[in-house]
Amino acid sequence: MRLINKSKNTVLAENLLLADTPFRRMVGLLGKDRLYAGQALLLAPCNSVHTFFMRFAIDLIFLDKNDMVIKTAHNCLPNKSIVLCWCAAKVIELSAGKILSTGTQLRDKIQILD
Repeated sequence: MRLINKSKNTVLAENLLLADTPFRRMVGLLGKDRLYAGQALLLAPCNSVHTFFMRFAIDLIFLDKNDMVIKTAHNCLPNKSIVLCWCAAKVIELSAGKILSTGTQLRDKIQILD
């Protein structure tokens, strides 16, 4: 699956991984050394993320039920961050710096393509 910022016409990820079960959401990126170029993880449903026991920094994009960006978090360091957004339906975990490099911001429309 691909992840596109439709508002900016930019690619966020060429290889979108899906965590859509309780177990997959619980594990998330734990145990991984990094996200490879072009990878991201979509957690759904989800409205909060932590970085405890992770090995690398990540960017976070919180989406509402219509896949619109309602919150972002940049460079969330390992073992430090708990980020919560009560209104979120989904969270995308990306390599640190990806939000800035793609110009993604609040109210952008995100599209998931098969």
